[in-house]
Amino acid sequence: MSEPERDPRSESRTDRLIEVFDLVGPLYRRAYRKVEQDAPTAGLSVGARAVLTVLREHGPMTVPQLGRTLALSRQFVQRVTNEAAARRLVEFAANPAHRKSSLVHLTDEGRSALTAVIDRERAVLRQVAGDLTDAEVTACLRVLSRLLHLLHDVEVD
Repeated sequence: MSEPERDPRSESRTDRLIEVFDLVGPLYRRAYRKVEQDAPTAGLSVGARAVLTVLREHGPMTVPQLGRTLALSRQFVQRVTNEAAARRLVEFAANPAHRKSSLVHLTDEGRSALTAVIDRERAVLRQVAGDLTDAEVTACLRVLSRLLHLLHDVEVD
């Protein structure tokens, strides 16, 4: 039995998607380091920023739900939320749906801290934004969303 014939245009797009993967890793690691470098000023770790962002977008969640949403281990998210709670950025509340799994709520202090970090990020990103069109940014978001969806079933714990 022979292999099906490959479409050269599709193969070219596949090669271009490999280029995207090759860029995403270093971009993520550098952005992570930048947030870490700014952490003393901003007061937020990369993990805390991620948790606060999800809580702002989706409302109160349990630690396991946060872990699944962020594709991070439950243990890591628990540690981050405990640290954030100690700084009054989040608070734990009873969960009527599950006695053993508290809901994590974003506090006003957490919302303010996140807003300050995002404002600093926006200032940096404005340097790039002027060179890009809305269509380019929309296409980038579409591609990255599709790649993320492709990997949605990868276990993180």
